[in-house]
Amino acid sequence: MIRALLLSAILLATSFATPALAVQPGEVLPDPALEARARDLSKDLRCLVCRNENIDDSNADLARDLRLLVRERLVAGDSDEAAMEYIVARYGEYVLLNPTSTGANLLLWYAGPLMLMLGGGIAFSYVRRRRAMVEAAPEGLSGDEEKRLAEIMRE
Repeated sequence: MIRALLLSAILLATSFATPALAVQPGEVLPDPALEARARDLSKDLRCLVCRNENIDDSNADLARDLRLLVRERLVAGDSDEAAMEYIVARYGEYVLLNPTSTGANLLLWYAGPLMLMLGGGIAFSYVRRRRAMVEAAPEGLSGDEEKRLAEIMRE
């Protein structure tokens, strides 16, 4: 009895954990194939208001406009690529959740790993120099230095 109650509580809790889609019933296309394509494209488009949320998950007015634009382009007969190109041409590449790795974006894609390697190289050379300085340090005072120190201490 307790197991069944616990299992039903877990199922109930996980059913509320699914992502809430902001797509309104009036936006859904009557053709299931076109709607599936629209949902697939929407997963890759960023809400420009919410930033790191796709347009299907956003309630922002701009995200709604983008969802409608995607569906409009698909109904007009555009391929998935043509619809995405149209939206990118209109809103810029920032609208893509996964920007392309060409042109100026290559700098952004490779800047992180390059900075990590550069930092690692600087840290390695610092540790190496530091170790060499510790190994080269004299053990104690020479005889002349001890005499000079004794003279200074007497004064």
